[in-house]
Amino acid sequence: SSVHAGMVNAWFAERVHTIQPSSSKENPQQQRAHQSTPGTPTRKISASEFDRPLRPIVVKDSEGSLTFLSDSERETVPLRGSGSGGDRCARLLELVKDVSSHLDVTALCHKIFLHINELIAADRYSLFLVGEDSSNKKFLVSRLFDVAEGSTLEESSSSCIRLEWNKGIVGHVAATGQPLNIRNAYEDPRFNAEVDLITGYKTQSILCLPIKNHRDEVVGVAQAINKKCGEDGAFTEQDEKDFSAYLAFSGIVLHNAQLYETSQLENRRNQVLLDLASLIFEEQQCLEVLLKKIAGTILSFMQAQACTVFIADEDSMNSFSSVFHMEYEELGEVLDAPQRDCDVSQINYMYAQYVKNTMETLNITDVAKDQRFPWTVNHTSNQIKSLLCTPIRNGKKDKVIGVCQLVNKMDEASGSVKAFNRNDEQFLEAFAIFCGLGIQNTQMYETVERAMAKQEVTLEVLSYHASAAEEESRELQVTAVTTVPSAQSLGLLDFSFSDFDLSDTETTLATIRMFVDLNLVQNFQMKYTSLCQWVLSVKKNYRKNVAYHNWRHAFNTAQCMFALLKSGRLQSMSHLSICVIVYACVGAGCIHSVGFLFLLCVRVSRSDHPLAQLYCHSTMEHHHFDQCLMILNSPANQILSGLSLDEYKTTLKMIERAILATDLALYMKRRGEFFELTKNNQFVWEDEQHKDLLRSMLMTACDISAITKPWPVQKRIAELVATEFFEQGDKERQELNIEPIDLMNREKRDKIPSMQVSFIDAICIQLYETLAGMSEYCSPLLEGCVKNRQHWKRLAEECEKGIVNGLV
Repeated sequence: SSVHAGMVNAWFAERVHTIQPSSSKENPQQQRAHQSTPGTPTRKISASEFDRPLRPIVVKDSEGSLTFLSDSERETVPLRGSGSGGDRCARLLELVKDVSSHLDVTALCHKIFLHINELIAADRYSLFLVGEDSSNKKFLVSRLFDVAEGSTLEESSSSCIRLEWNKGIVGHVAATGQPLNIRNAYEDPRFNAEVDLITGYKTQSILCLPIKNHRDEVVGVAQAINKKCGEDGAFTEQDEKDFSAYLAFSGIVLHNAQLYETSQLENRRNQVLLDLASLIFEEQQCLEVLLKKIAGTILSFMQAQACTVFIADEDSMNSFSSVFHMEYEELGEVLDAPQRDCDVSQINYMYAQYVKNTMETLNITDVAKDQRFPWTVNHTSNQIKSLLCTPIRNGKKDKVIGVCQLVNKMDEASGSVKAFNRNDEQFLEAFAIFCGLGIQNTQMYETVERAMAKQEVTLEVLSYHASAAEEESRELQVTAVTTVPSAQSLGLLDFSFSDFDLSDTETTLATIRMFVDLNLVQNFQMKYTSLCQWVLSVKKNYRKNVAYHNWRHAFNTAQCMFALLKSGRLQSMSHLSICVIVYACVGAGCIHSVGFLFLLCVRVSRSDHPLAQLYCHSTMEHHHFDQCLMILNSPANQILSGLSLDEYKTTLKMIERAILATDLALYMKRRGEFFELTKNNQFVWEDEQHKDLLRSMLMTACDISAITKPWPVQKRIAELVATEFFEQGDKERQELNIEPIDLMNREKRDKIPSMQVSFIDAICIQLYETLAGMSEYCSPLLEGCVKNRQHWKRLAEECEKGIVNGLV
């Protein structure tokens, strides 16, 4: 009786590990993978298709250029029945012709078996090919099963049976490379009789031979079952020779086909990398869009549940500046869809940091069972099983600029999670090379964009502001040499100082007096001509149409710092520190003198103005420093030319930090540390970090010192500030079509007193209390602030009762 192929397949499905054929009904994940997503490549092939050892193959075309192999159309091989007869030699030549011109392994081996059947007359034939995964583990998979006389190729083709290496008769022949001619299968211990019990087929004789390539390596196994005729139903020695001779053709077919298949796989693999390269170089303007494309390509190809790309922080060895995370389910979303809140448990920063430090790929089969890392038990979510993490290097490959992490490789057949193999490692490492190029190019593009924006800002500033005229500078020099008033006569030593009665010329002379009395001219070898030119240039860079944040505000900020150093007895600071903070104070009001429509950082960030592209935080403070640097580097204004190159670099860095300290957001971030140090008497004057912290606090104290002035002065200044802010609010409402904040809303002027009280409580009081604690001579600042709070509190209460409407 004949054995039906379906019966044998059913038996193998239960007894032997099988590879399931693809179903016509895809699971939801597969359906999503096949959906076309704008910006995210559709997964045409999967990494599992390449789960075998592959060699890089590059060929030259007819013109000698390097290219990849293209797909060749396969010709259909006509099949003939085994009973047609004919001359054996002619049939052999026909077979040789087929072998030399076609690469379809299954069709040609089927034809070879039909030829063989005319010689040895077996009842059934089977063909198994040797497979090898990326970990070099061999196995056998059926290509033809149950080939009988008159059977068609479609009836005999099979690709779902997988046999273990060196097990059973077929596995033994594959492992040893030696043929087996068995007269009685039931007497051989390697034969498994269960197949006969299930199918009802009686196996008696077996002829099983290896198929070898030109290197004498086993590439397949052919098996003939049950000799049809003969004395005792056994295969003869001549049958074995004839079978072996014809199988030599199968060896040639397999060798050619494997070379062809390998080249095709390499071509397709290279195409994946070329597609990724194309995606990367299409997008160089936005890092987030680039990372979305990269992650989408990797996820669709590697079949992982999630992909995370960590971007290294250039300023820190142990942190990342940004992290991009994408789930497999997000592949179907449009490119500009809002980023969903990801499950942070799926992102393991510690593995990424480990890979960043070691610069080596990390492949973990089961995170829960891996005991190499101390954080595994306490910090790893049970949702993460397999993990693959590789470094992303820069173009020179000597620095890690990021890390790519994949979690939970999915088995497409079963839907379960499996481990990443060596082939996955190689693919991800290849992807990482392209990622590194893309990330580096995008970062370079952003750097160029910032440089261009900076240049645009600088040109805009230079077109509006100019250095002080030489004639004006000479006049100031003559006046300064003969009639610079003393600090006492100008009232510069008083915390209650007001500039309202001083002329512009007197403010410039007073500035020079402060530099002289603080010994900055002598200690830093400043040229008198350069100092006068610098003061006038800085003054000229302030716009006069700004109500409060103009040159007068800068002058008052510098005067308060002068009083703190002199009357407040804080002059124990180093000469360099004094120079830095006084220099920074002279330009403090420049933060708001730019005159652009966008006064506050939040407003700037909403616009397309070059300032918004140039700075992501402390917008105006950064611009102020660059503006001060531009003035300082002008030939006639180089008051720090007496410093060495290293001293000059150090001083500029300190000046930048001092100017940025006037950003109240940074003040709020750092003041807790300062208050704690002084409260516990742990402040050390010789400690560089402590001195930097003190300079920052002093900058804020002087910048907001108007709140400490006598009430008439404080009230007048508040009116100037309100005027400036209301004008800004009007512009925002008219030109940006946004509702201004209460501080800038003319319609909310009745809230100014209460806002002033809140400002004093939140920003001022504790700072001045701390400074008074450091030096009792600083107490006038605290006393003035407390008195003004009482006045503002009274006005706030009157506003609530309707007696007054804000400032009166």
